[in-house]
Formats: sequence, C-alpha cells, structure tokens
Amino acid sequence: MNRKLISSGSEFESKMGYSRAVVDGDYVFVSGTTGYNYQEGRISEDVKEQADQCFKNIQAALQEAGSSIENAVRVTYIVPNRDDFEPCFPVLAKWLGEVRPAATVFEARLLDDNMKIEIQVTARLNG
Repeated sequence: MNRKLISSGSEFESKMGYSRAVVDGDYVFVSGTTGYNYQEGRISEDVKEQADQCFKNIQAALQEAGSSIENAVRVTYIVPNRDDFEPCFPVLAKWLGEVRPAATVFEARLLDDNMKIEIQVTARLNG
C-alpha cells in the first residue's frame, strides 16, 4: 500500500511532526486546517473569510494528493465560539453543498486566538 505525505510548508509540520495531508490506500486524510493565507502571510479577522481560506488550503492539499474537494467523504469543523459557526454556512454550502460529506462540528479552543475555525477533511482519491 502506497503512503504519501503532503506538506504545506508550514513550520508547525516539522515542529509538531505531522503532515498537511497523508495519502494512504484510496483515501486522503487532510489535517485540521486553519484559514491562514500563506500567500499573504496573514489570517483574516472574519470567520467567513477564514472558512473560505481553510477550504482553499484543503483543496490545494487534495489536488497535490490526486484528489479534490468533490471527493470528500467526511468533514470535521472545530470552532472556539459556536456562535461563529452559523455565519459560515454559505461558505460551507459553496464548497460542500453538492458533495454533502458526513460532518461533525464541535467547540474547542484552537492554538492561536486569531483562529476562528479549523476544518479537517477525509476524501477518496480520484479514479
């Protein structure tokens, strides 16, 4: 069985010993992903913009792995403030409205107080 590690280049990956995504068998497991914009080197203060950036980061990892968001089978949302989740619904529907993976959401503190949402995805490989 082939195993492939995908990196975003984040310093946290080497510090903490994890990968942005792991391809194992027919699946891609994408780590919890925040709304950090790597091109701009910043994170938005707006939870909806963070959610959209999370999916852009996830899509980049999935594409590198040979998959796409359309192949998502499970999604997990983590929000430090559950009141921030409902405003994200239009963003979630934009990315997953047709895909409709199994989903879970829970409230928990994130590593940085600027982070308002973290999203984890499992997807099948293309083909």
